[in-house]
Amino acid sequence: MTITTKTLANSVEMPLIGYGTFRMKDHDVAYKGVSQALELGYRHLDTAAIYANEEAVGRAIKDANIAREELFITTKVWNSDQGYDQTLKAFETSLQKLGIDYVDLYLIHWPKSTMKDTYRALERLYEEKLIRVPGVSNFHRHHLDELFTSCNVSPMVNQIEVHPSLSQMDLRAYCTQHDIAVTSWAPLGTGIVFTHPIIKRLAAKYEKTPAQIILRWQLEVGNIAIPKSVTKERLEENLKVFDFALTANEVAEIATLNTCHRTGTNPDDGYINPNF
Repeated sequence: MTITTKTLANSVEMPLIGYGTFRMKDHDVAYKGVSQALELGYRHLDTAAIYANEEAVGRAIKDANIAREELFITTKVWNSDQGYDQTLKAFETSLQKLGIDYVDLYLIHWPKSTMKDTYRALERLYEEKLIRVPGVSNFHRHHLDELFTSCNVSPMVNQIEVHPSLSQMDLRAYCTQHDIAVTSWAPLGTGIVFTHPIIKRLAAKYEKTPAQIILRWQLEVGNIAIPKSVTKERLEENLKVFDFALTANEVAEIATLNTCHRTGTNPDDGYINPNF
């Protein structure tokens, strides 16, 4: 199956649907999930140092025997590793655990007071071609504005919580203005809108599941999405969103479901949920 890509600011192609590995601490679960995803045609994998599964992800990549250039691998520097020297060291650890020579996308996981020094390390890694794309995660507009005052290369991706209950329209527009692609984590939210009449009607119209309607909405508004599942049927289902399109009116209808409801922490509150 061919997955459509998004062209980033530096012309790197990033697959629009990826496989998220959040809360897959169990190495057997992570290995099985990534292996199944790769077998089904996923080529974009998202992990992070704090997920404690980079080794399992790396093992699955190795065993899949897929050409490295066909894969798009994202990982992230955790809060306690932020700072220039610490970030360079953390990156090397992630690289070793993943068993690869470079990372496609490296993100600052959460904004902190040390983020400028952290991003300076990302710029060095980018210059040395150890990462193909520098980016950030969970950054509000004011975090980006602060970073812009010192960076030489602007972040090219901002991975944030986006779903119909939290559309983040203003932040997404600001990212678009600055040529920053948006990746949506928790792209399906908590599933609370699955039973909403709008979603049910569209699912019936297109003969798709509510999850597929929401993932298609993510693509229609310009987002990259990284849904997570350990069920093969769901993994397969999440890829089957490239054979239909929502109308502009339907996209607008789904946007009315926004209630500013977060499933995770507001970045302005600092990261306070250690429950991985």
